[in-house]
Amino acid sequence: MKRLFAGMVLALITATAAITPVAANPANAAEDDVRLMKKIRKELVTLPFYGVFDNLAFRYEEGVVTLYGQVSRPTLKKDAERVVERVAGVDQVINKIEVLPLSGFDNRTRIAVYRAIYRQPGLDRLGLQAVPPIHIIVKNGNVTLEGVVPNKSDATRAFIAANGVPNVFSVKNNLRVENGE
Repeated sequence: MKRLFAGMVLALITATAAITPVAANPANAAEDDVRLMKKIRKELVTLPFYGVFDNLAFRYEEGVVTLYGQVSRPTLKKDAERVVERVAGVDQVINKIEVLPLSGFDNRTRIAVYRAIYRQPGLDRLGLQAVPPIHIIVKNGNVTLEGVVPNKSDATRAFIAANGVPNVFSVKNNLRVENGE
């Protein structure tokens, strides 16, 4: 009787193992991807030296994260890659972050543009956040504004303020509006 019972259990285990697993629910996979992307974003924006003069972005596709953007400190590039590699569900990280050239001229321009933007009435409230939403990227005197602002008028006022700073060669406005106005 014990042999018969053991044989039935063995047959049941073998039959169960032979059944192919059901494909994961696509809705659950999409939810997992969204959760993973939120985790990656959180890890990037909470980096210790990530600030208003840096811009980090990423793309996630099936376990591969590609990092984009510009940073003013060379160590921030490696830190971003390191924290994203540690996120569960990330298999590979491709780091395409550009390190901006070290330049006293660009540093002075960054500070002048920061002051011009965040001293504007209405935009000063945005400057009170831990990482202000308007990121100022300066490369060889050319300014790019990145980030998300509450409305179109904030984006326009930031662009005009940056354009009024002396020694700025050009201003590119890549600011997006929060609600897609």
